[in-house]
Amino acid sequence: MAHTPETTPTLHGVMAEFDTGQALVDAARQTMAQGFTRVEAYSPVPIEDLNTIIHKTRTVLPKLVLAGGLTGMATGFALQYWASVLEYPMNIGGRPMASWTTFIVPSYELTILFASLTAAIGMVLLSGLPRPYHPVFNVERFSMASSDKFFLVIEARDPKFGAAAAFLRETGAKGVYDVEE
Repeated sequence: MAHTPETTPTLHGVMAEFDTGQALVDAARQTMAQGFTRVEAYSPVPIEDLNTIIHKTRTVLPKLVLAGGLTGMATGFALQYWASVLEYPMNIGGRPMASWTTFIVPSYELTILFASLTAAIGMVLLSGLPRPYHPVFNVERFSMASSDKFFLVIEARDPKFGAAAAFLRETGAKGVYDVEE
């Protein structure tokens, strides 16, 4: 039987555990003040301050949904114009061929359809789904992130990562854990 050398696990980052949301917010402020840039926070409840503290930018999804809605409106109008004016023109009662007021309801419906499909598909793609695995799941205590614990992770890709574990211990974390890939 051939002997295979043991591989050493690569480090994804360092995780700190906190008991309260306020402790997590305070630690995130300290972490960003120290110059760490690759930081992620996990909480069982939404904490609006965290987005501004760790510089998470808003998503482009609203702009994509607007573009999808406008595309649906233009598609609905163009389809009706093509059918009523170009391909099958019928002058009934002397009405104009391209009466835009009659095109409003179907165009509106296609606006809603395209916008909702863009929102659903964009949400899935922009959030990185499906993602059944993430390295933070390797930390046993992380299962508490969905119930009552708060976690802050500094990724190994951060330029100042060498000092991350010691720094997180100084923030008052309940525990600091290595996150292996």
